Formats: sequence, C-alpha cells, structure tokens
Amino acid sequence: MTEQITILLAEDEIALGTIIKESLESRGFLVLYAENGIVALDIYQTKKPNILVLDVMMPKKDGFSLAREIRVEDKTTPIIFLTSKSQTKDVLEGFSQGGNDYLKKPFSMEELIVRINSLLDRIRLTKTNQFITIGNYGFNHIKQELIFNNETTRLTHREAELLFHLAEKRNDLLDRSLILKKIWGDDDFFNTRSMDVFISKLRKKLKKDENIKILNIRGFGYKLICKD
Repeated sequence: MTEQITILLAEDEIALGTIIKESLESRGFLVLYAENGIVALDIYQTKKPNILVLDVMMPKKDGFSLAREIRVEDKTTPIIFLTSKSQTKDVLEGFSQGGNDYLKKPFSMEELIVRINSLLDRIRLTKTNQFITIGNYGFNHIKQELIFNNETTRLTHREAELLFHLAEKRNDLLDRSLILKKIWGDDDFFNTRSMDVFISKLRKKLKKDENIKILNIRGFGYKLICKD
C-alpha cells in the first residue's frame, strides 16, 4: 500500500485555505491546516509532514520566519511559498530562507499539485543520489553542502537542485527550458533571469577548482565541465 502524503498548509485566508485543503484532499493527500505561523510550527513539530505549503504574509509568524526556524533542524522537507508578492527580491528572499518553490497568487490548483508532485519526486530521487564528486569537490545533495579540502560551504535549496541536475549531465548540455520547468515550474523570462543569478552563485562557489566551469550555451542551456 502506498503511504499517504501529508501536507502542512498554512494560509490565513480561511476561504482560500479551505478551497486548497479540499482540492488537495480530493487528490488523495492528507492535509493539516493552520491559520497562522504559530499553529503551523506546532503542527510541523508534532506531525512531521512530507511537504509544507506556506503563505508568506501570515499573522503571528510569517512564512519566511517559519521556514527559517524549520530549516535550522530540517534541511530536506520541501517548502512551497504562496504569495501575492512578485518582485525579484521577494522571490530570492523566499529561496534564501529555504524555500524550494514559489507560487504567485492567484494560481490554479493544477499548478500547485504539479509542483507538489515534482518536489516529492525530486526528494525520492535524491535519497538514492546523496553524495556526488564534482572535480575536487564533494557534493552532498541531501545536506546541500559542497566540500573542498575539508571546508564545507552551505547551498540554498535552489542552488543544490540546480547543481544536482548540472552534475547529472556533466560535460553535456542541460536544456534551459527543461530545467526551468522542472525546478522553477515555468520557463518564462522572469524565471530565466532568476536561474541566471543562481548559475552565477554556483560559479563562485566552485571557483576553487579551476578545472570546473559552467558554460552558458546561448539559446540552449548550460554545461558543467569537469573531470570525473
């Protein structure tokens, strides 16, 4: 029997929260609903759900603060932020607080469900691919860590996911549109710019091995060049 997936949903708009909860339950998920961040943290600590869907703007404790507290101890449970904010700085703030994905209101339930399933699939995949060697670096996908000469560098969730897919396709082309849809959920201009920022961050974190390069194949994607 397949284990039922448990989702913690934190949303202070009760009408919207009810709609989301009922829609997810109709797809077979078990949904634990919280109307604010304080209640959500308590549910998380006692129930340990498989995935978190957190509204950013909530009373008592906002979604970013909640995620930050959870990430102190839990580096792997997927987090999707729901928000009406759409500025680049807001999106990047969400990722820096440990978010795996970011869905702007209004959104379709189909889109939310696709993103939930995508994150769960990636977690299943990483459990069988925890440690990867990239040139002179060690990369722990689960812990989101780069190790070079016993020095450990922490990665954000989005950086770790992007590096994982680059490493899987090392010395070969990683298709831009495909990876945008897989990690960001859409290959629009805004997400493309966001991915370029993360590529730049990864280049800086891999610069201690001069044989590692991330090439921009203009119009097609990226290629991680390194020796096995």
